[in-house]
Amino acid sequence: MWTRHLLQVAVLAGASLVLTVTPTPAQDAKSVLQAVSTNIGAATLKTIQFSGTGWMGAPGQSFTPDDDWPRFDVTSYSRVIDYDARASREELTRVQGNNPVRGGGGTPIQGEQKQAFFVSDTFAWNILGGGPVGAQAAAEQRQLDIWLTPHGFVKAALTGNPSVTTMFVPAAQGGRRVRMVTFTALGKYRVNGIINDDNLIEMVQTWVANPVLGDMLYETRYTQYKDFGGIKFPTVLHSHQGDPRLNQGHNSLEVRVTAVQPNVQVSPLTVPDVARQAPAPVTRVESTKVADGVWLVGGGSHNSIAIEFRDFMAIVEAPLNEARSLAVIAEVNTLAPTKPIRYVVNTHHHFDHAGGLRAFVAHGATLVTHQRNHEFFERVVLAPAQRTVEPDLLSTRYPYFAQDRKPLYELVNQKYVISDGTRTMDVYPVPGLTHTGTMLVAYLPKERILMNADMYSPPAPGQAPPAPTPAMIALHQTIQRLKLDVAQHVPVHGRAGTMEEFSKLVAKTN
Repeated sequence: MWTRHLLQVAVLAGASLVLTVTPTPAQDAKSVLQAVSTNIGAATLKTIQFSGTGWMGAPGQSFTPDDDWPRFDVTSYSRVIDYDARASREELTRVQGNNPVRGGGGTPIQGEQKQAFFVSDTFAWNILGGGPVGAQAAAEQRQLDIWLTPHGFVKAALTGNPSVTTMFVPAAQGGRRVRMVTFTALGKYRVNGIINDDNLIEMVQTWVANPVLGDMLYETRYTQYKDFGGIKFPTVLHSHQGDPRLNQGHNSLEVRVTAVQPNVQVSPLTVPDVARQAPAPVTRVESTKVADGVWLVGGGSHNSIAIEFRDFMAIVEAPLNEARSLAVIAEVNTLAPTKPIRYVVNTHHHFDHAGGLRAFVAHGATLVTHQRNHEFFERVVLAPAQRTVEPDLLSTRYPYFAQDRKPLYELVNQKYVISDGTRTMDVYPVPGLTHTGTMLVAYLPKERILMNADMYSPPAPGQAPPAPTPAMIALHQTIQRLKLDVAQHVPVHGRAGTMEEFSKLVAKTN
């Protein structure tokens, strides 16, 4: 157990060798923490406000699985924490800046975009340009964020059952000694804090549940401490969220702190009613028949499309998470109770579109995906690894899948065909996008139905058509290049629409 975590620290720090000693008793760990507390002023700190500028990434929205998260400049950043109230207010303004226009997460941002994220005890909400919006799914992680700050780490670790291990980093990094203090936060998260000989916390890391990555690394490195009214606080905060198996980057946030106010007067956060309401369940599904044997399985923010073949079913898109996919699978079993789901088509690798794939694979489906996704899915998403924070169906079925039934892939380069001799579905890549380099569309030539994600969604009834986007143009060009005879668009977001609607929209660019 200790070796595994220490090696992870070594890899993340770029180290090639780490020497360790046996973990010492909790009392020694608390002595270390008391020394840190005295040094940085944790015991006397009740509230803190800090601000600065920097940049932020969009986790799960990379252009390809090999790329870092898309980045945006943060022109203003402010965070207020009330440790006793277990409350935090985080506000920022982000712009596209000079960052490459590649990937999702809102790329490209037009003008300034203001965001605010709140947590108060067990309630969480956002303000993203309008009124408050409930964000209960994020409440626990935002609580965790409070205890991952340097002063929060000391406070939380001292009230737990911490242990400490001494480590020596390689000579190339100075051969210096550090100590790793470990405790369990919120009853489930193993948290490591790296403490140097100056009794400063250099890094705090843990692992959080992610539908795509499983136990996802979640860490912040703290450097360039300065004294602010008797409180020592880092002026550079650099965070990572991701999985180091394929990509050592996964940079999610960097703040250059310019002002810190310790023990600032904080007004209690008023929890809006919307935050107290139960969030809409991702398991709600509603099926709409769009053609004989073709259903749009919606009911939430993301759709799946079910296609019936003679002896099996194929599903286009498995979004969000396992719970959503299990609900879709149950619905499909109602629509066609005697036919197994043999294929699941993934339009692209973004987390909100791939989060439910593991549930279909656990039910024996073959994954159809872009060829550039192969290593990512094989070595990370569907790898035979334990998921300790939040086990899912596939992880509980290993080593059955690892030994006897490895996940099956069909990789799309130019075209992939699923057919039963009567019905045919063609799967094509879509080039020329800035949103992702791994996009696929699915086409039913007999029914003249085209299925897409994140390129075109017909407007809701009564809403004005959107302005044409580069993604719509790329989709239109793909239709023309492949000479697809499309009558109906069935999207992953929103309702089905006609080709006539789409043609009128893209014609505005000519």
